[in-house]
Amino acid sequence: MASQPNTRPKVRTRLTDLLGIEHPILCGGLMHLADANYVAAVVNAGAMGFISALTFPDPKQLQDEIQKCRDLSGGKSFGVNLYISPRQNANDRLKKLLTVVRDENVAVVETAGGNPGPIIPFMKEVGIKVIHKVPAVRFALSAERAGVDAISLVGAECGGHPGYMMVGSMVQAADAPQKLSVPVILGGGIGHGSQLTAALAMGCDGILMGTRMLVSSELQAHRDYKQRVAEGTGLDSIVVQSKLKNHHRVLDNQTAQAVLALEKQGKETYEDYAHLLNGKLAKEAYASGNTDQGLLDYGQSACFANAIESVETIILSFMAEAHEAIQKVQNLSH
Repeated sequence: MASQPNTRPKVRTRLTDLLGIEHPILCGGLMHLADANYVAAVVNAGAMGFISALTFPDPKQLQDEIQKCRDLSGGKSFGVNLYISPRQNANDRLKKLLTVVRDENVAVVETAGGNPGPIIPFMKEVGIKVIHKVPAVRFALSAERAGVDAISLVGAECGGHPGYMMVGSMVQAADAPQKLSVPVILGGGIGHGSQLTAALAMGCDGILMGTRMLVSSELQAHRDYKQRVAEGTGLDSIVVQSKLKNHHRVLDNQTAQAVLALEKQGKETYEDYAHLLNGKLAKEAYASGNTDQGLLDYGQSACFANAIESVETIILSFMAEAHEAIQKVQNLSH
């Protein structure tokens, strides 16, 4: 019988050293879902989690959530996700949230979307580390020059926004470490521990999971929603918003099909789609369990999310799979 996951040797990388975490695992900020309960469960399991700032658009709400997470995690380090919209008028509320993150002196921020350059000095003045998430190596190089501490690189398989280039994770994993000097974290279709072993072998320093964690029992979403994810195969994800050059991998449902119908009609402006892109639809779906509505981020790694389980169970099982893969590779040597 295999030894228990927590008795195995630790996997130490530049990422675990950078963040002071046990496992080289990031659980990305999940819009409407990544709250204090979930993030505390992630950090208590030895990984790094991120409260989604825009889930709490009121600065006082975000401050309360950060303080709650600090209590639940026993003072362990955790992060906050900051999405920088490419639409400048959508970033007004972000400025106030940035001040809260800085004042609360969280350990690390996960930025995504637009250029993080303008906020990096603001964060680093108080020692907050910045990990920027990008969908292609060319953007990673720009972020490295801007001064980020690490890069999360997501491939075409990821739920959410894989970028318009749609480069696969396997290619990204081998390419990025050859061109970047900062730690590289691989995301996109990651849900089995053997993928961590493969990513490390290709020069990455850790992995990022999103879809795999959607079945976490601590996640504040309706059980029917989690059950739908658990029953999914990952093949039931589709990419929408390609007409807007904002490729979005989501669960194939009524809202997603309505977006595709508009794309087939040749609609090319945001206003044409605004009624379907409204985040309130997704928020309501998570609360009600009605997965027919809303653009629900959903990646191909859903094939690994087969049961509703605790965050700790998912992460320990993932690391056990990684160690088994390491052993398999070692056994190939003669």
